[in-house]
Amino acid sequence: MNDSSWGALPRADYVGGRRPSDLGPASAGPAYDEHDAQQTRPMPIVPDFPDAGRDADDRGPGRHGGGDQRERGTASPGGPLFRDERPPGGAGPGHGPGNGPGGAGGGPGGPGSVPPHPSAGAPGPAARTGRAAREKKKAGRDLRAAIGVGVGLGAVIGASLFVVKDVFVGVVVVAVVVGLWELTSRLQERKQIKAPLVPLAVGGAAMVVAGYVRGAEGAWVAMALTALAVLVWRMTDPPEGYLKDVTAGVFAAFYVPFLATFVALMLTADDGAWRVLVFLALTVISDTGAYAVGWRFGRRPLAPRISPGKTREGLLGAVAFAMVAGALFMEFLIDGGSWWQGLLLGLAVAVSATLGDLGESMIKRDLGIKDMGALLPGHGGIMDRLDSLLPTAPVVWLLLVIFVGSG
Repeated sequence: MNDSSWGALPRADYVGGRRPSDLGPASAGPAYDEHDAQQTRPMPIVPDFPDAGRDADDRGPGRHGGGDQRERGTASPGGPLFRDERPPGGAGPGHGPGNGPGGAGGGPGGPGSVPPHPSAGAPGPAARTGRAAREKKKAGRDLRAAIGVGVGLGAVIGASLFVVKDVFVGVVVVAVVVGLWELTSRLQERKQIKAPLVPLAVGGAAMVVAGYVRGAEGAWVAMALTALAVLVWRMTDPPEGYLKDVTAGVFAAFYVPFLATFVALMLTADDGAWRVLVFLALTVISDTGAYAVGWRFGRRPLAPRISPGKTREGLLGAVAFAMVAGALFMEFLIDGGSWWQGLLLGLAVAVSATLGDLGESMIKRDLGIKDMGALLPGHGGIMDRLDSLLPTAPVVWLLLVIFVGSG
């Protein structure tokens, strides 16, 4: 790639795109002799690109397991955008074709070589800004905000879970209603699908409360009534698009509030607070293990067409972390639990959490969005935090009932 393609001025030894030797004998009467002309050197032009100073690691594919750089919030430029980067063959800013090392007029100190600019090696403001941004957003998100929000949510959940269980049920209801709002809003914005929010929100709240008060039977009844309410509510609008709207509404009712009802079912046991804590902690540990191992050792994509950032090594990390934590939790936190049951529980959580994450990634890819919302800084929306939890809740509830009963 030549100089002018990146906005640099043409080389001094080019005239009109050709070498002086190609123009024939020079006309008489120059203001300087040939010896003086050879001693003249052009001032190097150092482009000041906004992305100057980034690491090459941020550009290479598969930096952490062949993942999609867009999911980490970084761009993947297709050419040399940096002062110290040169395309293959030695071409780059201030180096035309054939000026690479060893080429004509190429190597340092060779004929036609250009001395480095005094400020070429010093990081400029753009470099310092890029470095600070990388430190702040290693994973494509604001890690400080993400950690702060996570700690805040953990404090709210922990306080409500072990102080007043009814308050925790209210927290679940709020999360369900906000999640339904995010999902229905994105469906309408991106696909023009109008799933009725009012019956979904009312029915979703009723599902969680019914599951906590009346058990699984109450949850199923509330689910059926919510689906019926969606069908009737949509009849007030024109019939065009009725089928897709009610189908999306029933899907939303099952996906968000009905799956969340299993958290309320876990809470009804005598040691319900500890069961819910184990469920939440194992899901978070599974996600953390997947991220940590995939970031460090990830090489082979797990599902490149759905979520290119996820790797098989990351899945193994999720399984290992969750199984170890599950064995400890079942042995010391759950009444009547055993370590080997915890191994199975951890394995099941790692698989279900990964499938839930991939499932929502599929939905977001179909909608053409990165996040379901922006309510939680550093995380996205509520649905972006519930993607692993929702499908894991019925799995944990069922296995705990099998291992230690529903008591």
